[in-house]
Amino acid sequence: MLELRPETEEDWWEVEALYDLCFAPGREALSSYRLRDGVPPVAGLSTVARDDDGILAGAIRYWPVRVGGHEAMLLGPIAVHPTRQGEGLGGFLMRSSLEAARDGGCPRVMLVGDAPYYGRFGFRRLNGVEMPPPTNPERVLGLGFAPGAWDGVTGKVTRAA
Repeated sequence: MLELRPETEEDWWEVEALYDLCFAPGREALSSYRLRDGVPPVAGLSTVARDDDGILAGAIRYWPVRVGGHEAMLLGPIAVHPTRQGEGLGGFLMRSSLEAARDGGCPRVMLVGDAPYYGRFGFRRLNGVEMPPPTNPERVLGLGFAPGAWDGVTGKVTRAA
């Protein structure tokens, strides 16, 4: 049995260790990290999954950003501990956190990732949305929670104030 709960300050280093385990060295050199520097993850959306013994099984974070002056959430990273992969936990974290974002009034979410994987959650390529380089524009994906949520939202992705 897994319990999902909001990430707290006490979870920070354990979540960072999970990301180090699951991602290649140098992950913090990615352009998306420039949008996260000095900005805390969104409380209530950034989530951890722990088993009955309190062991961290997975985590997902959200960050506030602006796209051409419009508010958005940047999803990521999301990681599942290698011993828990294949159990559907990544999808569960995605669906649960996206539902919380929608219910919390977030208009739109974006990420940098693989369209075949994230497309099953409703993400589509965002034309005209520019992540800091070097980001492959084919991997810039978005999900809106209302029809037209991404209509007219173009430009550079910048850190939230």
